[in-house]
Amino acid sequence: MKRAFSEEDLVKNLSLYYLNRHLKKKPIEKYHRTIDESPLHQREKYKKKTEILLLNSFMHHFPEITFENLTCESPDFIAKCNGKKIGIELTEVINHLEMKKMESNLNKIFRQAEILLEQENAAKYRGVYFLEFHEHIAIDNLEKQQEIILNIYKSIKKEKPVGVVKNLRKSSHRRNVFITHEYNMNLFDELCSEKIVELIKKKNEKFPFYDNSVDECWLVIVSDMNSIASRYTFIQDQQHLESVKSPFHKILHLENLYGNITSIK
Repeated sequence: MKRAFSEEDLVKNLSLYYLNRHLKKKPIEKYHRTIDESPLHQREKYKKKTEILLLNSFMHHFPEITFENLTCESPDFIAKCNGKKIGIELTEVINHLEMKKMESNLNKIFRQAEILLEQENAAKYRGVYFLEFHEHIAIDNLEKQQEIILNIYKSIKKEKPVGVVKNLRKSSHRRNVFITHEYNMNLFDELCSEKIVELIKKKNEKFPFYDNSVDECWLVIVSDMNSIASRYTFIQDQQHLESVKSPFHKILHLENLYGNITSIK
């Protein structure tokens, strides 16, 4: 029996893409089913499903593209586009390395609070909760983590901030309890173009090992705007990208919130 596509695959375990009205849900569902039916390990399936979600905005820019191999490596995907066989290598550019660990710890805290609320009354509390915290919360401290979980739990129950929670807002969702960080953007939150250039250089070194049966190989660099560690407001010194040299046939930078795409090559 085929495993039914779970909305949880798109929502709870991956990200907030279902809030994006531009989500290409039907092909995403189909691609997720294909990945689920593959012999990949569960961890690899999770990784592949996350990657294909990051390419959602990419599919709006290239509606003619269809993915033929979702489970390959080097490059990450094989697709057909205008009669050509295209290899697509996907990589995420991390803008705030120091935020990566904090974000991981926050996600674990959110999941524990979700479990408490679901166990108590999943129907009553279902929805998406965006939380903003007071500064200097001790996320690394295990004892403090328990306190933060309870503060979140009480804030959602009382529908007002408690303890370390500074603000919260709720968006409706028909099935799950989902908690995430409020993504307030800093007007001066720049992404240094050098970080993109360094990524391209690293991928250039691996290019000779990619599948050479494809007609073209594209490099798609994504800024995941649903991630604290990856988001940005503008690319600093963007002119530096114009002189990039690479064996990739096409290099694109994509942000997945508004779907803005920059052609680097």
